[in-house]
Amino acid sequence: MISHDKIEKNSMLLLVLVLITVSIGGLVEIAPLFYLKSTIETVRGMRPYSPLELAGRQIYIREGCYNCHSQMIRSLRDEVERYGHYSLAAESMYDHPFQWGSKRTGPDLARVGGRYSDEWHTDHLKAPRSIVPESIMPGYPFLAKTPLEYDDIAAHLETNRMVGVPYDDVMIKNARIDLEAQVDPDSDGAEAVLQRYPKAQIRDFDGDAKILSEMDALIAYLQMLGTLVDFDVYKADGDNLR
Repeated sequence: MISHDKIEKNSMLLLVLVLITVSIGGLVEIAPLFYLKSTIETVRGMRPYSPLELAGRQIYIREGCYNCHSQMIRSLRDEVERYGHYSLAAESMYDHPFQWGSKRTGPDLARVGGRYSDEWHTDHLKAPRSIVPESIMPGYPFLAKTPLEYDDIAAHLETNRMVGVPYDDVMIKNARIDLEAQVDPDSDGAEAVLQRYPKAQIRDFDGDAKILSEMDALIAYLQMLGTLVDFDVYKADGDNLR
């Protein structure tokens, strides 16, 4: 048995023993993961983003919204009471990159979907202080006037499939049609959108039917956040498929 006194006086021996200890601890933590099919529990309701929602998410990231708004409700009482059920890993399983974090200049948006009307979001994005006087959020009125560029939306879906998002060939082939149909409830493709993307919301999001705008896409994305998992049937005991 090597005495503590000897270890503390021999830096090389101390280093070797530290490396051995850390290696053993690392193996104990990491090795079991290689035998698990997935470290994320299956939760009923989760699906990939629709093409319009995915385009809106790209705008959300482009404009730096994640710098002030997290999408991760921690299992702390004050957060759950304010924002809703704590976030599940499965809710971010198709996010590349994910929008976690704890730094918030504005509120967490993990469950913002359905909390406010489309008109509220439109006015808030155009002139934040007209809705929330104390807000320091910059305005994004240009989004309502900027046509959404989506010629490459199929390529976006295909790229996401390369990193594990389960978009099939039919989804990729119809990406452009589905995107246009989601803002037009009278279109022939609206029903197909719902079949491919359950719970997708189909309507003109920004209130201006004359233009398919970046505002449409961003609001479509915001309005679906936190709406896919039915927490009335979710059970945090691994049995979430009933």
